[in-house]
Amino acid sequence: MGARNRVTSFLFHHFMGLEDKLSRQEAVVAVIGMGYVGLPLALNFARAGLSTIGLDIDPEKVRTLNAGGSYIEHIDAGRIAAVREAGTFEATSDFARLHAADAIIICVPTPLTKHRDPDLSYVINTVEALLPHLRAGQLVSLESTTYPGTTDEELLPRIAAKGFTIGEDFHLVFSPEREDPGNPNFTNSTIPKVIGGVTPACLRAGLALYGKVCVQLVPVSSPRTAEFTKLLENIYRSVNIGLVNEMKVVADHMGVDIWEVIEAAKTKPFGFTPFYPGPGLGGHCIPIDPFYLTWKAKEYQLHTRFIELAGEVNESMPHYVVRRVVETLNAQRKAVKGSRILLLGLAYKSNVDDCRESPAFRLLDLLSEQGAELDYYDPHVPKVPRTREHAQWAGKPSIPWTREAVSGYDCTVIVTAHRAYRLEEIVEWCDPIVDTRNALGSTPSRPGQVLKA
Repeated sequence: MGARNRVTSFLFHHFMGLEDKLSRQEAVVAVIGMGYVGLPLALNFARAGLSTIGLDIDPEKVRTLNAGGSYIEHIDAGRIAAVREAGTFEATSDFARLHAADAIIICVPTPLTKHRDPDLSYVINTVEALLPHLRAGQLVSLESTTYPGTTDEELLPRIAAKGFTIGEDFHLVFSPEREDPGNPNFTNSTIPKVIGGVTPACLRAGLALYGKVCVQLVPVSSPRTAEFTKLLENIYRSVNIGLVNEMKVVADHMGVDIWEVIEAAKTKPFGFTPFYPGPGLGGHCIPIDPFYLTWKAKEYQLHTRFIELAGEVNESMPHYVVRRVVETLNAQRKAVKGSRILLLGLAYKSNVDDCRESPAFRLLDLLSEQGAELDYYDPHVPKVPRTREHAQWAGKPSIPWTREAVSGYDCTVIVTAHRAYRLEEIVEWCDPIVDTRNALGSTPSRPGQVLKA
């Protein structure tokens, strides 16, 4: 056999080795980042019978997971305990364990800097930490949302510099997360999985990996296409939310209930998709992802006007809510300074404990700057978690839900519309109320008691 044929045979068996390991349930999968994206993904691989390593730099998370516990409300501890008992899942902070992994999936944060530029430090630091432990035959998949070109420009050169040839003795893909925390209708197994490989061989390896836990795979031509796909999904939402937020302000000035308008408009069976206004954007995706594309577009001398305008509108909404609070207090002949204000909801969306980028933090900051005395109630968030931008609120406890604790505030602001709220008690105990989510839309209230914002 000639040298060229021997190399071809070696490479073929290298890929088949990964595919065979997956088919025989012998592959080891490592997921880096045990947060809202990484933990449920790791549990799915473990539940599918694959030996799974969950890696996180937080030792408390590692201890909790190895004890069969959960620190994310919508992820039942029983799921973790089951895979721990089955011996298919183990958490660790030791990057050296990655050498044993056949597939490594990166699920770490990609926030913005204070100047709204992409902050890839978590991704870059993770890649640098795993490089000493890579070996031939492995697959690396990046799931963290980022700008088009990140996989090619940041990961590929670093891995290639270790002597690997991408698509031959090493595989590299980008597969964006599509996690929707707390949504009972969709999981990361049932949501179609977009995958883009650096080479066709990389794509095949990615499809073989994710085919173990995802019911529908969506292969695309490149990592850049997959990266752009994720951004388009969230920019679509950001722009439409910005539109309906602007319409809310216009409707308020015209004495029209925007919620009634939306209910009427969505009866049209074509050409309209309902989006709903709120006190501002929250979560790790929609407030952040659009600016990744805006930043990258500047490299091509392009100005993303729709994205930036939607961002301006959405970022202005907490200020609009504060103005409505001021109007409400003025009607009571009270100033914001010295007033006791209760926020209902700290999570960024209904029925979860996820506070990432929640507009509630911006409301706390703005009202505090005006001298208000602030408390919050959230049945899903008993204590304010530590955040990068709002560390001053860390540790503040939720008040208890009792008449004595809840009544007596000068104003109550509904920020998050949790199902757990007892709406009749809100109306009975709180007056006045600023409702940013139409949570009380169908609940009888006293004249002038509820102001929508």
